[in-house]
Amino acid sequence: MSNTVITIEASINAPVEKVWKTWSEPEHIMKWNNASEDWHTTKAENDLRAGGKFLSRMEAKDGSFGFDFAGIYTHVKPHELIAYTLGDGRKVSITFTSQGMSTHIKSEFEAESENPEEMQKAGWQAILDNFKKYTEA
Repeated sequence: MSNTVITIEASINAPVEKVWKTWSEPEHIMKWNNASEDWHTTKAENDLRAGGKFLSRMEAKDGSFGFDFAGIYTHVKPHELIAYTLGDGRKVSITFTSQGMSTHIKSEFEAESENPEEMQKAGWQAILDNFKKYTEA
């Protein structure tokens, strides 16, 4: 298991209350949680509390591949921090910093060992960029 931590960031032109809502509500998650136009999230469940579980079913639109992105929350501080452990044991931490009418998101995650770190960073950053685009629209 790799302990390499990858960091991605984005500034969202929306107040933290809106950012938190679009980040955490399943009906919103299904609209932004994809790294490219040929993927989508077909199902989202989210129990946003310490000990709560989440699941996003991510699938290629052509039906060729899909996987569950799931884990258990270890720490939740509304409008500030979400931390969780993925099914494979990797840890993820996301901080939300209110900057008035904008919000800075910083996500740190432990890399997995199957794909190159740059590919993982690019994929997670693409999802975060898609979140920014959706939230600001």
